[in-house]
Amino acid sequence: MLKVGGQWVSPVEVENALVAHPSVLECGVVGHEDRDGLVKPMAFVVLKTDAVTTADLGAALQQFVRERLAEYKRPRWVEFLPELPRTATGKIQRFRLRELANTSNPASV
Repeated sequence: MLKVGGQWVSPVEVENALVAHPSVLECGVVGHEDRDGLVKPMAFVVLKTDAVTTADLGAALQQFVRERLAEYKRPRWVEFLPELPRTATGKIQRFRLRELANTSNPASV
């Protein structure tokens, strides 16, 4: 669970909203601190083979989630990956996504 703006946010809830988009194959959501030190959702997205990675698609995914969930649950950053890091049993390795979030230092949208 992430605490965003004093409210609890389930990463799975945000992931389910993102996966409903026709271009998204799978995704993982983790917390990432913005420049003010506040935790906000960050999404790592794997696109379907026919989808093209663009900055506009990232903004479209944010808008897609905004239409389905409360504003504070919207991912502030969307990063595209060829595949998500997984364990041998197929679970998403969220600690690796958090490491990626800390090393990529994305600009807030």
